[in-house]
Amino acid sequence: MTTRRTQVAIIGGGPAGLLLGHLLRAEGIDCLIVERQTRAHVEGRIRAGVLETLTTELLERLGIDAGLKAHGMREEGFNLADGEHVIRIDIARLTGKHVVVYGQTELTRDLIAAAPDRQLEIVFEAGEVAIHDPDSDTPSISYTKDGIVHRVDCAIIAGCDGFHGPSRKAIPAGPERVFEREYPFGWLGILADVPPCHPELIYSNSERGFALASMRSPTRSRYYIQVPSSERLGDWPEDRLWDELERRFAPLAERPVTRGPALEMSIAPLRSYVFETMRYGRLFLAGDAAHIVPPTGAKGLNLAASDVAYLSDALIGYFKRGDESGLRDYETRALARIWKAERFSWSLTKLMHRFPEDGAFERRMQQAELDYLAGSPAMQTAIAENYVGLPL
Repeated sequence: MTTRRTQVAIIGGGPAGLLLGHLLRAEGIDCLIVERQTRAHVEGRIRAGVLETLTTELLERLGIDAGLKAHGMREEGFNLADGEHVIRIDIARLTGKHVVVYGQTELTRDLIAAAPDRQLEIVFEAGEVAIHDPDSDTPSISYTKDGIVHRVDCAIIAGCDGFHGPSRKAIPAGPERVFEREYPFGWLGILADVPPCHPELIYSNSERGFALASMRSPTRSRYYIQVPSSERLGDWPEDRLWDELERRFAPLAERPVTRGPALEMSIAPLRSYVFETMRYGRLFLAGDAAHIVPPTGAKGLNLAASDVAYLSDALIGYFKRGDESGLRDYETRALARIWKAERFSWSLTKLMHRFPEDGAFERRMQQAELDYLAGSPAMQTAIAENYVGLPL
């Protein structure tokens, strides 16, 4: 066994862990990131692509925004469609802000590439990661690498390891507070190097179900359709999916859906989930380790970024000034924003999807809500404020 010490041991090398590590290193705080997957796997994961102002500002603050500035697509609005009726939400006019389309894959690569120059150490392919004594003054983690067991003593453990990681599981059953809603459908997605059918995102609620037209660049498109949770990827050859996308977007889009070979196809289940115990002793949870939102509204990555903003400020105050108030308040501050994002994602999911248990009354409620939204600047402003991201 090898033993070393650091101030903060970060479990998870996704965007949450990477952002936290960079923010701490910028203040001279020693930290180590431990990630169970390979670097290629982490850099190749296809995820979200719409960044709130908060997330882009964190990247600018770190000086890791060259890729964002060169390739990010500024979006000043998005569209909600009910049948063939399209409602444009002008977020720039309503809020004075905008979002940026920049794939999580690219963002993750940027953060990893910048790590060596910032003396941010990342251990990839760390097996059997375990947390020890998180509720004591001497917490530690252990992992195996190349057949050797490594122990890391630390002052703080940051669990940024996602829904299936060990961090949340290290919190005893007693203090946990879990809230969950599983949805009876998933999103079937395809990524392809084809120009998008519309210059802005379209969230569509049609008789055939929900669909989303989005993009990663002017030449790369990301499409999704709602499918029953019982569907399997093998049920959907590429031509069948392209046919369905054409049916759903032909009446709405600026130009026809362009077909191309899939770079990636997957079915993602939809879930709303909050694990309210975000602190247990010296263990703090951030990102998907503590919460999941349905992808409607693009809050997942951005919510992880807000957790990290709160947690990094708390840790900087603790290590630089001996101030523990930020650590004590972290859970309360983070949860206040988490539940607002959960509400927005849940409400937009309810508004834009066809639920199998719903009948004519629920459909009329969707139509009335969208009709009211179309004519109400106040309601459009509320949606725009949530879409660009609520303040910290």
